[in-house]
Amino acid sequence: MNLMILLVLVVLFIASAIRVLPEYERGVIFRLGRLIKVKGPGIIIVIPLIDTLERVSLRIVTMDVPTQDIITKDNVSVQVDAVVYYRVVEPDRAIVNVEDYNFAISQISQTTLRSVCGQDELDDLLSKRDEINDKLQEMIDKQTDSWGVKVVSVELKRIDLPDDLRKAMARQAEAEREKRAKIIGAQAEFEAAQKLTEAANLLATEPISVQLRYLETLSSIGHTNAKTIVFPFPTELLDLFSSVKKKS
Repeated sequence: MNLMILLVLVVLFIASAIRVLPEYERGVIFRLGRLIKVKGPGIIIVIPLIDTLERVSLRIVTMDVPTQDIITKDNVSVQVDAVVYYRVVEPDRAIVNVEDYNFAISQISQTTLRSVCGQDELDDLLSKRDEINDKLQEMIDKQTDSWGVKVVSVELKRIDLPDDLRKAMARQAEAEREKRAKIIGAQAEFEAAQKLTEAANLLATEPISVQLRYLETLSSIGHTNAKTIVFPFPTELLDLFSSVKKKS
């Protein structure tokens, strides 16, 4: 009976001492409160009641930064949110140097987002997102380096503008479109006028070209099936009749 109890205790001891860590996890071992080493992946042995195991994931974590109310450099109030991608590269530092690195990164991301976006004007905030993303990533990563955490990327997700400002920007965009349309129309009229002037000058220097155009017009009229036909009458004939009348 005693042997059976001893055997059961040995089995329970071994079962509690053996831990299995997957490839994406590491185990930080504390022995009587002192950091021993980082183990894993695979099978590791911990001493029950003496060793403490802290599991740390090495996979990339996606964290949404809550919407922040920001006043830009040109005194425009906007709401901005972002997403942060980070991963633990030194599990021992992530456990020892900070109490909760996930919560700490969330707070650092919020304050950095307000600080960086508040230094730019609204136009830069809308048009230079890549530069702002790089700046956010660099600043947050610099602060989390002592925690053994690497910030991989930071992306601005959405920038919400006030309704009155959004309407004003829509009116400005509409005015710009109308301006471009008028410029294009004026340019087309100018080019058409140039072509007409060139054509008129050519016809004035070559009288035979007027007759050719007249004959071409008659040919076009002959192919129509309209009941009413407007027949072009050359003014040269009127001049001819007028001169004959004067002579008679």
